[in-house]
This record gives sequence, structure tokens and C-alpha cells, in this order.
Amino acid sequence: MSGERTLEVGRIIKAHGLRGQVIIDLWTDRLERLAPGAVLFTDRGPITVSRAARHQDRFLVTLEGVERREDAESWRGAVLSAPRIDDGGDDDVVWIDDLFGAVVYDVRGRAHGVVVEVEANPASDLLVLDSGALVPLTFVTAVEANVRIDVDVPDGLFE
Repeated sequence: MSGERTLEVGRIIKAHGLRGQVIIDLWTDRLERLAPGAVLFTDRGPITVSRAARHQDRFLVTLEGVERREDAESWRGAVLSAPRIDDGGDDDVVWIDDLFGAVVYDVRGRAHGVVVEVEANPASDLLVLDSGALVPLTFVTAVEANVRIDVDVPDGLFE
């Protein structure tokens, strides 16, 4: 990958069946991540997708070189990463990995903490700050990747 930044896009949950298939929890809406021939990266090295199909709210995936249940089971818990897909789309897209380590500032210019986590939430994902504050992403007005995040929040959110 020659130093290219990657994004975490999913995790292998468990083996499925006897023929080496795995269940993957995909964390992106970019389904081409599981297209035949797609290469995903793990801490064990790259893996290539042979076949994938929806399975309940996850995906049933066949990986090249993984032919037995025992082989598939050895991949349990592997986090899957892939390069960003820059399709020239929306310039307003905020990449989750751009949020970590950034200091959050309100409209008055006061710092309220550093982003240490992004928590999934049905209404709006939340920035989790080292100060303990939770800030819905809907209040983000500007992002300087991994440096600064400006927010316009309702009065009392940081109290």
C-alpha cells in the first residue's frame, strides 16, 4: 500500500458453515469494499474477497485461500481496512479518521477537549471528548483533519 492512509471498514465476526466462509460486519455504506477481487488489509496482511452476499444485517463472505471452517475461524475478530475511495463526490464529507485527536472549539473559540472516540448513535454519531463531553456530529461546522473541530452547540451542552 506504500504508505497510503486506510480506513477501518469492518470486522470479521466469525466463521460460517464448513467451507471457509466468514460473517463480516461492514462499517461503511460502500458495498464495493466486498466486491469480488476487492483487497482488504488486516494486521495479518491483505485478503481478497471472492464472493459476498447480504446475510441478515451483515455479510457472508468467501475469501481467497480460506477454504475450511478452521481457516475461517482463525480470522475471527480481524479488523478490515481499505484505502479511501475518492470519487470526486461531496466536499462536505467528514471522514471519521479525521476527527481523532482534534481539539473541539465552540463558537466563542473555547476549547472543550480532544476527540478520543466516535460513538455510534441512531440520532447522530457522537464525538467523545477526553473531558467526558459528548457532542453530536450534527453540530460540527468545520473540520481541520486531526487538528481542530468547530461546533455550534446549544447552550448548556458543555456544562
